Amino acid sequence: MPLNPRDRGLAYGDGVFETVRVAASGEVPLWSRHRARMVAGLHALDIALPDQSRLDAALNEGIAVLGGEAGVVKLTVTRGVGGRGYLPPASAKPTVLWQSGELAAWSERLRREGLALGLCQTPLYSEPLAGFKHLNRLPQVMARREVARQGWDEGVLLSTRRQPLEATSMNLFARFADHWWMPDLATAGAGVAGVMRSHLFDTLQQRGEKVICDLRPLSQLRTADGLFLCNSIVGVLPVRKLAQWHWPVLASVRELQQSTETFLAGSLKG
Repeated sequence: MPLNPRDRGLAYGDGVFETVRVAASGEVPLWSRHRARMVAGLHALDIALPDQSRLDAALNEGIAVLGGEAGVVKLTVTRGVGGRGYLPPASAKPTVLWQSGELAAWSERLRREGLALGLCQTPLYSEPLAGFKHLNRLPQVMARREVARQGWDEGVLLSTRRQPLEATSMNLFARFADHWWMPDLATAGAGVAGVMRSHLFDTLQQRGEKVICDLRPLSQLRTADGLFLCNSIVGVLPVRKLAQWHWPVLASVRELQQSTETFLAGSLKG
């Protein structure tokens, strides 16, 4: 069914989405976290929550199209069809859309040796809907175009105070002498705390490892022992370079990469 041109998701970005990784078995290891964030985003936008059966049906249709191969399913929920004005109709019926696709292709060399990052000129501003996967992603679009122009593997987005927050489509972790670190996106009021980020935070804490979440100046990364990026599709990707700084791929990062890949393949339960 074609999308109605008066759908508010198309007209105003009035909706949310989640992109989930599906194992070859059909399992979606992080679905509960994805669904919780989608529900929170719909609540923040005051969009009616579709029946659970509609979301499940859309997800299952997307999984079926993958034909037993590992891949991704993107679920989008918009407020539905409305008029030309910004004010939404009082009783709009949400639109539920899905699309399936292949896993993002990262070469074995990059997964092994690490990514080379650049610093994006596009800052991440504080915004009231930070943290939700709403449909207005233009800052990320602009930053991703800059990454492509510069020939980087990925780009780091900074706050207006020059604090590192995240990459264009992944979250940032760093390892220091006695702890792991991740940026405090809630305090920054910017970026999206990904479901893989929360999974790794819980995993590290369950292992008894120290994880600190705060905001630090960019210069602090120079003293880190190592860095990695993560999201729910690619898992963990080591970082070898950011601008003029270089890091080795740590054994602890390599272990997280391997255990996360096993988890995403559906072999371990979260």
